[in-house]
Amino acid sequence: MQNKGLIKLFAILFGIVSLYQLSFTWFANNVEKDAKEFSILKADGDATKIAKFERSYLDSVANDSILLGKFTYNDIKDKAMNLGLDLKGGINAILQVSVKDILIGLSNNSKNEVFNNALNAASIAQKNSDRTYVDLFFEEFKKASNGTINLSDPSIFGNKSLSGKITFKNTDAEVEPIIKGEIDASISTAFQVLRSRIDKFGVTQPNIQRIGNSGRILIELPGAKDITRVEKLLQSTAELQFWEAYANSEVQNYLFEADAKTAELFKDETTTEEAKDSTITESIDDLLGEASTDTLVAPKKQNRLFSYLQPNFAQSEQQKSSVIGFAAIIDTAKVNKFLAMKEVQTALPTELRYVKFLWDAKPSGEVLSLYAIKGNRADIAPIEGDVIDDARQSFDQLRSNPEVSMSMNSSGTKKWAKLTTDNANGGFVAVVLDNEVHSAPRVGDPILAGNTSISGGNMTIEEAEDLANVLKAGKLPAAAHIIQSEVVGASLGQKAINSSFISFGIALLLILIWMVFYYGKAGLFANIALAVNILFLFGWLASFGAVLTLPGIAGIILTIGMSVDANVIIFERIKEELANGKGLKEAIAGGFSFKGAVSAIFDANVTTLLTGIILFIFGTGPIKGFAYTLMLGIATSFFTAVFISRLLLDWYTSKGNNLTFNTNITKGWFQNINIDFLKKRKIAYIISGTVVLLGVGSLLTNGLNYGVDFIGGRSYIVKFDQPTNATEVRGTLQGVFGDAPEVKTYGGSDQLKITTKYKIEEEGNEIDGEVRDLLFNGLRSYLPDGTTLEQFKVDYEGERSAGIESKMKVEPTIADDIKTAAGWAIIGSLLVVFLYILFRFRKWQYSLGAVVAVFHDVLIVLAIFSIFYKIMPFDMEIGQSFIAAILTVVGYSLNDTVVIFDRIREFTKTHGSWKYSRVVNSALSTTLGRTINTSITTLVVLSAIFFFGGDSIKGFMFALIVGVLVGTYSSLFIASPIMYDTSKKLDEGKK
Repeated sequence: MQNKGLIKLFAILFGIVSLYQLSFTWFANNVEKDAKEFSILKADGDATKIAKFERSYLDSVANDSILLGKFTYNDIKDKAMNLGLDLKGGINAILQVSVKDILIGLSNNSKNEVFNNALNAASIAQKNSDRTYVDLFFEEFKKASNGTINLSDPSIFGNKSLSGKITFKNTDAEVEPIIKGEIDASISTAFQVLRSRIDKFGVTQPNIQRIGNSGRILIELPGAKDITRVEKLLQSTAELQFWEAYANSEVQNYLFEADAKTAELFKDETTTEEAKDSTITESIDDLLGEASTDTLVAPKKQNRLFSYLQPNFAQSEQQKSSVIGFAAIIDTAKVNKFLAMKEVQTALPTELRYVKFLWDAKPSGEVLSLYAIKGNRADIAPIEGDVIDDARQSFDQLRSNPEVSMSMNSSGTKKWAKLTTDNANGGFVAVVLDNEVHSAPRVGDPILAGNTSISGGNMTIEEAEDLANVLKAGKLPAAAHIIQSEVVGASLGQKAINSSFISFGIALLLILIWMVFYYGKAGLFANIALAVNILFLFGWLASFGAVLTLPGIAGIILTIGMSVDANVIIFERIKEELANGKGLKEAIAGGFSFKGAVSAIFDANVTTLLTGIILFIFGTGPIKGFAYTLMLGIATSFFTAVFISRLLLDWYTSKGNNLTFNTNITKGWFQNINIDFLKKRKIAYIISGTVVLLGVGSLLTNGLNYGVDFIGGRSYIVKFDQPTNATEVRGTLQGVFGDAPEVKTYGGSDQLKITTKYKIEEEGNEIDGEVRDLLFNGLRSYLPDGTTLEQFKVDYEGERSAGIESKMKVEPTIADDIKTAAGWAIIGSLLVVFLYILFRFRKWQYSLGAVVAVFHDVLIVLAIFSIFYKIMPFDMEIGQSFIAAILTVVGYSLNDTVVIFDRIREFTKTHGSWKYSRVVNSALSTTLGRTINTSITTLVVLSAIFFFGGDSIKGFMFALIVGVLVGTYSSLFIASPIMYDTSKKLDEGKK
């Protein structure tokens, strides 16, 4: 082997670098282990405090030298291997910056009818289109205007704010690129604002990136534990406003009238809700100082305002307050609906005609306070957030409670002095952020200095810091809401880590044993090369900051199988060379030559690499992690199999030692096989045709079980403290959501996967909370007594026996985009493979045989999932993970097929006098040992992950197992026979 010294040097240096990089992960884990032990001891049995003490410990050692007197904990944490949210817990979200809001802002809130009709039409069109919103708007504007008005009209974009860029003389064609540029600048601003907020949040190794020109921003925060806090931080526009607020005494008469009106409208209706949890009653009792909440907790109650809203009446001057009422969190949507009714709003007196009803920013227990804000016709606050110069977390002087101190500029100082003067001696001023009231204190004396604060009796230090950071980072140029998210609780992430290590260890152990059992000492050298491969792979991941996900681990384990496959191909070729009478060293050289086994390995790896590249381009989140590790594993497994294994074999044989590449048991296995595969091809065609037809029939009648990432919706994994009947839960939740959600057992009988489309079409950051609260309310009878909403949430950090383990949300618009991308990924992979095989083998017959076989494999996997998804005891959803599995099946099937085709090409050259049927059959027979050996090792690996891996990956692994079995079959009985049937003329005149 040439350049042996250079290869040794590279391997040694790469190995040292890999060990060095992985050492940071080991040291970081030790520090975190110490932090966990400290927090458990310090918490003294209080599980809710463990995470808090753990964070405090890590913060305290963040800048301490831990390694070599040089690296601090922060340093080694930055260099440690990154774990994805499915292993560490956290949130992966795609935010949509509202281009519609940006357009409205650019038009200075235009009231032009054509403009607003075009906006509404574009919103409707976007639900069924993958085009950008702005392009749809321009198209709809042309239809609506019909040439009667231009975009440059002063009532639209020809306004003062754009006067330096657009004049009324500009045509629509001239205005469109200017508007696109403004939108792009606004999205860039939003990106920078979000990055600034995230950087101050304190999550290790966050990831934030723009997705094309769609207005979408991908945010990944592995390890984030307070998910509610994160979601609020990401979606807050930071629109700070200061409003005057009504006293409860000023609106109580109207509330009486509103209650009477709703009672009249719904006099024949009563709700059938079960009694609320006692904690809600207690929370309101605490707030009111009396047990007057019977209407809130009655098992059946009249459908009227005061059945859901507990009014806060003022019977004396001392009882005057800016709080006009209280409601349970899960009832706020109902209260909003009542107050927004046309019949109720007609009862508003003239002095209240512009009133705005806003809720408190943070509940007390499970209850929110309601405020009445003094709005105006223009809906413009007296003071807005642009006057804030600085904001910081501090403590109030009376009780040392956390608050946010703010200082204003000169303009703000004047406005603040006027507002507080107008409301001095008893008036109320509300501090409102993103339509939530953070405080509404009574004003005593006028405040002439430009300083104020946002405070609340139950505001935490973290919340005050977040609020200050949001205000300092600035206001988002438009609303941003989460259109796709996946949230994994820390406990589920730990389970995934444990199951991943178990499956990885079992798979690796079985492969090591098999290789030694089958190849003897040669198998031992292959195992050493495999160990080097794993070291290189993890070293690379650690060195370049790659994120390791659960699908990524599956990709690593799959590449282990591919590494073994490469050694199998080489060893089987060496055995053939030995059988042909060559000496050991000559046979080894022949096996490792490009004309020997390396050509087949190279082609097989390239075809799999191409599918990995396509998957990386079209995939998102964890699927990219799978594709990345797959591609990286292909490179490292090729290097270790072809070069490291060769170095080891050359070293061993140079000492005069003998190698047989088998054991006494396996000697003679798969030798001298001569099967007429082509003779059986018609039977195979009939079998495959029948299965495919059955599958197509099932696809047309039974369909597929599409996941939320393809159809949209919200999905929750909920853990219970006892076995729970999915059908019974489904019926119960139908009464909550209106339509019955999909409910099925997920893993054990005490865990359910609940999927609903309730309000998935509606935009608004509060909808997610409303759906979660309804789910909690519906499941309350199945939860342990005393379970609170906080304990039910996915980010609860204390001990619990039931609650949400993970959740996922995908809005229909992005679901359509995901489905379209998946289709292009499959079509693209087939096209690329067809072209590559055509390039390598120079005959379209080879490409046709390979593509037909792959298409056959994909159809059968789809058929199996269609037929059995209602029967199997594990999740068989069709989503992004399934597409990743399909593309992996494509790569594996091609791997098998290309190895056989490579042998057919070789035999065609070396045995030119043979009939082509003999060439094909001989090629299939001589590679049968490799085909079966590789299939067995790959199936062993996949089965280990399937049986011992996490529940979330079972469907993915099942698709791969079916794909390997079908791919092995098709490479023998579909690909080569199809290629032969289209090349029969080569048999003419031959024996």
